[in-house]
Amino acid sequence: MIDQLLQEGFIQLDGAMGTMLQRYLKLGENPMSLNIEQPEAVEAVHRAYLDAGAQILCTNTFGANERKLKGTGYTPEQVIGAAVAAAKRASDGKALVALDVGPIGELLEPMGTLSFDTAYALFRRQMVAGERAGADLIAIETMSDLGEVRAALLAAREQTALPVMVTMTFEPSGRSFTGCLPESLALTAEGLGAVAVGVNCSLGPAAMRPIAAAIGAVTHLPVILKPNAGLPDPVTGEYRLDPETFAAEMAASAADGVTIMGGCCGTRPAYIAALKKALEKVTPVRRTPPVRAAVCSATRYVPIDGVQVIGERINPTGKKRFQQALLDGNMDYVITQATQQAAAGAAILDVNVGIPGIDEPEMMRRAVQAIQSVCDLPLQIDSSNPEALEQGLRHFSGKAIINSVSGKEETLSAVLPLAARYGAAVVGLTLDDGGIPEKAEDRLRIAEKILARATDCGIPREDVYIDCLTLTVSAQQDAAAETLRAIRMVKERLGLKTLLGVSNISFGLPARGRINSYFLTMAMEAGLDLPILNPNAAEMMDAIAVYDLISGRDRGGAAHIARFADAAAPTAAPEAQTHDILYALTNGLSAEAARIAGDLLDGKSELAIIEEDLIPALDEVGRRYESGALFLPQLLNAASAAGAAFDVVKAQMTRRGGASADRGTIVVATVEGDIHDIGKNIVKTILENYGYRVIDLGKDVPPQMIVERALRENVRLVGLSALMTTTLPSMAATISALRAAGPDCRIMVGGAVLTPDYAAEIGADFYAKDARASVEIAREVFGK
Repeated sequence: MIDQLLQEGFIQLDGAMGTMLQRYLKLGENPMSLNIEQPEAVEAVHRAYLDAGAQILCTNTFGANERKLKGTGYTPEQVIGAAVAAAKRASDGKALVALDVGPIGELLEPMGTLSFDTAYALFRRQMVAGERAGADLIAIETMSDLGEVRAALLAAREQTALPVMVTMTFEPSGRSFTGCLPESLALTAEGLGAVAVGVNCSLGPAAMRPIAAAIGAVTHLPVILKPNAGLPDPVTGEYRLDPETFAAEMAASAADGVTIMGGCCGTRPAYIAALKKALEKVTPVRRTPPVRAAVCSATRYVPIDGVQVIGERINPTGKKRFQQALLDGNMDYVITQATQQAAAGAAILDVNVGIPGIDEPEMMRRAVQAIQSVCDLPLQIDSSNPEALEQGLRHFSGKAIINSVSGKEETLSAVLPLAARYGAAVVGLTLDDGGIPEKAEDRLRIAEKILARATDCGIPREDVYIDCLTLTVSAQQDAAAETLRAIRMVKERLGLKTLLGVSNISFGLPARGRINSYFLTMAMEAGLDLPILNPNAAEMMDAIAVYDLISGRDRGGAAHIARFADAAAPTAAPEAQTHDILYALTNGLSAEAARIAGDLLDGKSELAIIEEDLIPALDEVGRRYESGALFLPQLLNAASAAGAAFDVVKAQMTRRGGASADRGTIVVATVEGDIHDIGKNIVKTILENYGYRVIDLGKDVPPQMIVERALRENVRLVGLSALMTTTLPSMAATISALRAAGPDCRIMVGGAVLTPDYAAEIGADFYAKDARASVEIAREVFGK
């Protein structure tokens, strides 16, 4: 059904459900309850959008998970069943019905406490209920975390037979709230089997257009654009764009190849009718994005368009310290290697945790999660254990590489389905039951077999990377030339990307660094794309930098000059390098931060460490976040690392009976009627790790409860949060109640729908545009 629509040109979606249902709701009432209590109202909204031209109707189930339905008395099955039924009655067979699935409302690990598996289970319950109720497809929307997108999309694909559309919400910066790139969304969603991908909510059509275009540039999937009607006026709640302006801006995006369009917050049926009329005058543009090999994490997109280094150091082979860390379940070694290799110039990290005596699948899961908490590089999941591969792939937020398959039947049948299921690229080793062939022609034959089997499994040919295998020149001197010949043949005859473990060439010989760097240069000239090496080896990285200059990839020589401008070429961080507290915080190294704080206690007072080391380091992290150099995951990880350091300092204070490290007490709450608290929770985390005591009253908090706690604690600062325009009156009422009760406190407010002018209008002392701003406000109130 959806396939037929996709072939016909533009697909018209509906508009805002919540906007239309507001008049039926009491303050704080869950809009999903209307599916059961006032189904005729929900059905009327659907019918209005159908009459306006919508071809797909999204059910009133945006928050129909068991967490958000808590307190309503209804189960997801009851709400979803009633919602699908209402949409089906309204559609009368004239439009498809999409089960609408929004975010859970909690941050996933490592940013928050919600595990991937728990998120998957919550989404699975919704997806299964939607399919049983008769939904035609699933629309996952308004996501800001790529990990949550993956949990929802995997639940839909694994637990139902329904096609799935996916949209995320992006900020004016072009990234999501958690820093996700449009390209990363596109790559990941396509790999996991979505039928269409795009953007919704947040901004108006003009601001969203370049984000949709960025998605369309890297995927062959149809692109969705479903923006708000501009930004809302916090006073009236009305959105800024009228239907005709909205429709004109939407129609302009057709030139970028956008073919699925609708509206989000503020778009009523008149907007959808205007959009239909505008699209009648426009011809769909068929995009032909280039076929491109690429991998990604949520915040890093890595096209394989030249030599990209895969860091080899997260591998226990020959590393007793790493082996012991794995046996002890200690991830410090892993995350240290990850951050050092990233700093040294690796573009991708190989992750291997295979040693005897451990649960390798569980250790792979832990290692992948630990690395993602401190490093944004894409990962190559490296194991001969299919269960370990699956755990790594399942918990990595992005598009990974699998290392590896070979020409052996047991690996092809075990690993290729995993690559297809998780949308991963796969490394093919040119060996089979007969071992590694001597001649390049025979290695090419194995590469052809691997490619054929991969494409039969639905893996695009651009996602097959061939490893022509490096043999040590000390034992098989002629093999090096055959490896180089094989690389050329794979590039010229198959057009595939190539990969190589470079350092094997020099095993058992003196001057290994020189041998490795010369061989690397020869391999790059033969067509090597992905060398696996130690990026801390200056000779190797120098060779790549020079090759990039001579080959023309380093246009203008800017990277070469930056690397070699000093008299001596820079070397990457050695394994035993001593780091300062800023490095530990920037890289989210909690154990390292705690160790450094402990060392500082030998020569400094506790308060001096806080004032002279921890706070300045947090400030620098905050500045990098404000400039866009760091993103929300890094900011939260830095706060967590700072918390570990603060704990060490506070423990010493307690032992000595010294002054408290608390810098002041702050009450925070999401106002009555609003159940969105992610932003408030982030503010709490950041403030706590600056040394403030934060009393979190939760979400949907009545004014009197906030007043009573502020009086009882004699606080000097209260923070109020709201995400919905309909709950802004609650914020104003809370401020009035605080002023009337007379606690000697200042009030800061924040939330996506607020503006500085409106904050001042309702009597707030401060407007906090983000978590970082709340720290500066606290400093002004309590003193630096």
